Amino acid sequence: MDYKQAGVDIEEGYRAVGKYRKLAASTLNNSVLNGLGSFAGMFSIKNIIRAGAGMKDPVLVSGTDGVGTKLDIAFRMKKYDTVGIDCVAMCVNDVLCHGATPLFFLDYLACGKLDADVAASLVKGVAIGCKETGSVLLGGETAEMPGFYDEDKYDIAGFSVGIVDRDNIIDGKNIREDDALLGIASSGPHSNGFSLIRKAIPDLNEDFGGMPVGLALLEPTRLYVKPVLALMSKIDIHGMAHITGGGFYENIPRMFPVDEKGFLFDALIADPLLPDYSGGWKVPPIFARIAAGAGGRKETGAAAQKAGNEILGNDEHIKRLMFNTYNMGIGFVLAIAPEELPAAAAFLESLNLPAWEIGRVQKRRGGVGELRFE
Repeated sequence: MDYKQAGVDIEEGYRAVGKYRKLAASTLNNSVLNGLGSFAGMFSIKNIIRAGAGMKDPVLVSGTDGVGTKLDIAFRMKKYDTVGIDCVAMCVNDVLCHGATPLFFLDYLACGKLDADVAASLVKGVAIGCKETGSVLLGGETAEMPGFYDEDKYDIAGFSVGIVDRDNIIDGKNIREDDALLGIASSGPHSNGFSLIRKAIPDLNEDFGGMPVGLALLEPTRLYVKPVLALMSKIDIHGMAHITGGGFYENIPRMFPVDEKGFLFDALIADPLLPDYSGGWKVPPIFARIAAGAGGRKETGAAAQKAGNEILGNDEHIKRLMFNTYNMGIGFVLAIAPEELPAAAAFLESLNLPAWEIGRVQKRRGGVGELRFE
């Protein structure tokens, strides 16, 4: 018995690497010292440190994540070229929260039986995400593990490394009472809560505004890196939060500094589901559709949307579940001085990135920080 008979096709692996090499080449810059295929990637930070006034104390910032069960939607819809963007976004958006500029990215792809074309489609999304955030796709690993993964299933994860001068690290220490919380629009559920979504919406071909809901669910995670870094050059940002797993309740408090007793501040969020809410933030329709299924409703299409809106407006348990699982239309949050709010929102809008004031920072009321809806 040889390796291929055991389930691992080395030649297909070579074919996949050939495709990866072309995709990675589109992300390279003059800081990369070797090509894809070596034992490790090499990245020089000399030019970055010396650029402009230079960095007094450069700090590397890293983040790692995967795509989770959103991959199942991609397999069922046979659309593989967007989840790689999700993989990059979930990592670089986290690194961004501390003011770091992403430098390079590495991915890990695992499967039961390698199909070089499917694998290349997955990595194509990774390359797109890297190019859109100025990251280099520096390397990665493809593991074919027959008998461990199903033949038609893949998993993908990765990590990003960024850099920031120590004096410019954003860690919440500059947050002050009455700072405005500026919420930046998401592109949908991003890459969180798909275990619930798959139960709530079993038929991916169900109509959703004229398209299969499965395709709507595959809308990739928004990449906030370049717009927010550009905004950082114009105003002081006191804190940042990437709204991922745990939704509002877990992620917004993470931007606040912590003392020995807990968070120093509370977040007071304007509730977009209240009948008298007059702000610009509207919860996108996809979340009402998820809420309908989470609430046990069997309607589909427009009827499900209506049912979901009713549930979000009347069922406090489901409402909290949704805000504690999903971004509900706000994928990234900035804490900034209130006088900076109009200019910051207008700048982001000029980049076709809708943003709204979604709340304010308050002094901590109890022993630990909390998030409350007004």
